Amino acid sequence: MFDLTGRAALITGSSRGIGRAIALQLARQGASIAVNYLSNEDAAKEVQETIRSYEGQAVLLQGDISVPEQAERVVDMTQEAFGRLDILVNNAGFNRDTLLLRMSVEDWDEVMATNLRAVFLCTKAALRYMLKQRWGRIVNIGSVSGIAGNAGQANYAAAKAGLIGFTKAVAREMGSRSITANVVAPGLVRTELTEAIPQQVVDMAMERIFVGRLGKPEDIAACVAFLASEEASYISGQLLAVDGGLGN
Repeated sequence: MFDLTGRAALITGSSRGIGRAIALQLARQGASIAVNYLSNEDAAKEVQETIRSYEGQAVLLQGDISVPEQAERVVDMTQEAFGRLDILVNNAGFNRDTLLLRMSVEDWDEVMATNLRAVFLCTKAALRYMLKQRWGRIVNIGSVSGIAGNAGQANYAAAKAGLIGFTKAVAREMGSRSITANVVAPGLVRTELTEAIPQQVVDMAMERIFVGRLGKPEDIAACVAFLASEEASYISGQLLAVDGGLGN
């Protein structure tokens, strides 16, 4: 598969779920990995140990990347650990679902902070290093909710829709420097975030998924690995829905 030997990657929110799968996938393909996490140190250590079992390199970087100083520190420490930063995967996500009429300002602001502001902060910090290298891959993890909307997720859908516009703007600004930016938008994927979804909602979604199953974190990780590779150098500013056909 795609050879990432010699590349260094920072994956935000990579102690579990989709982020964990991405970290392990990129490590298997040769990349050194910075595992960012907010509070679950034990889970982050498990990811680090698994990567080391592949004879890969991994560092743990705790930090709330929605806070400017912490986002910059996490990016800088990735550069210090590996001497370079080639791949940034903005994966960290947070949802606080409720109907719009019940949604508080705090519900809105906290979801925006993690899902959109943190992407801006980490990308801005990472680009300083990528511009010096004249090579970089930015892969932002969106959601089908940001494409079609979803009842009870006005805050989350707005943040993920904003992510698409942000990514396209970055792609335009950075294209001449061999830096690409793309969005991978998962559909219904089995993770801790989706475990609380009522079975009735899952059953309704299953009727619309062409391939007849829910997604796995590894399905998303495989697409990220491609977009992070040299082979994807002519793909930028694009949105790839990885949803089994759910959004059609």
